[in-house]
Amino acid sequence: MTTDAPGSVTDWVSTGHLPGEEAVRELVAEAHRRFSPVQDCEVARYIPALAAANPGHFGLCVASTGGLLFEAGESTQPFSIQSLSKPFLFALLCQAIGEDVARARLGVNSTGLPFNSVLAVERSGEGLSNPMVNAGAIAATSLVPGDTAEAKWHFIEEGFSRFAGRQLQVDQAVYASEIASNRRNLGIATLLEEQQRIWFDPDAATDLYTRQCALSVTARDLALMAATLANGGCQPCSGERVIEPLICQHVLAVMVTAGLYETSGDWLYDTGLPGKSGVSGGMITVCPGKGGLATYSPPLDESGNSVRGQLTARFLSERLGLNLFASRPLAPF
Repeated sequence: MTTDAPGSVTDWVSTGHLPGEEAVRELVAEAHRRFSPVQDCEVARYIPALAAANPGHFGLCVASTGGLLFEAGESTQPFSIQSLSKPFLFALLCQAIGEDVARARLGVNSTGLPFNSVLAVERSGEGLSNPMVNAGAIAATSLVPGDTAEAKWHFIEEGFSRFAGRQLQVDQAVYASEIASNRRNLGIATLLEEQQRIWFDPDAATDLYTRQCALSVTARDLALMAATLANGGCQPCSGERVIEPLICQHVLAVMVTAGLYETSGDWLYDTGLPGKSGVSGGMITVCPGKGGLATYSPPLDESGNSVRGQLTARFLSERLGLNLFASRPLAPF
């Protein structure tokens, strides 16, 4: 709690810090040792470029809100951001047009269905879903500022780069591969147009969404992007305010309910934290006020979530004391 004057409450925020640097470093290294041998599941196959990923790659990074980095494995291995782009797009959009407008146009309720579900759009009756699934993300892309596709792309690319603290680039091979296998998303965009829930040319909006999913990042980048959400919208290394604190609050709320699609409830039960996954094998976890965790490990479970990423998040949430629902009884007087 902070006050401007005695008795004048201005806001309530998460408090506390990560454990000492050595403890965090040791636990990050232990997580890498512990889960590297896991061989469950396979890499994504429906996008040809992702099918070529090395299933042995496993990198992780914890970034504190103070800008400290704790890394293990292939934390600087580039991969495409894919669906991990969705919370950052939603954050930038809320900052640009207002969180209430974004909520009214996109919806925020969990669909309980897979990320690329068409049924979720039809079932709502109003074409609403949420910004963490493909339909909501395509609609969100159509809403970003700009009268042309290139103006919209500049807004997206520049905003994502501010989150990462460096200039991000599109992986052109991944982009071309996705464009060649993008019929389902084009169909979702057409359905959104029928429901009057898209605000730009459907094909162009889908292309922009596909391009943002092909942005190349590392686990280190994503940890800092997640830590920006944990830090009230301020990038921990650059010190730049990317978005306002209230918008962080709303983005994290949607991540809690829908970040891992139909398995979001299990995720929250296990970690007690907002999270997001991507089919390239990336995952982010956000602990407000403390920092962000990112992992990269391509083998996925049946819901499209990184197996090692989930194990790591669960382990570090417990060992680093991150679970937002954990508490200790007050000692008796």
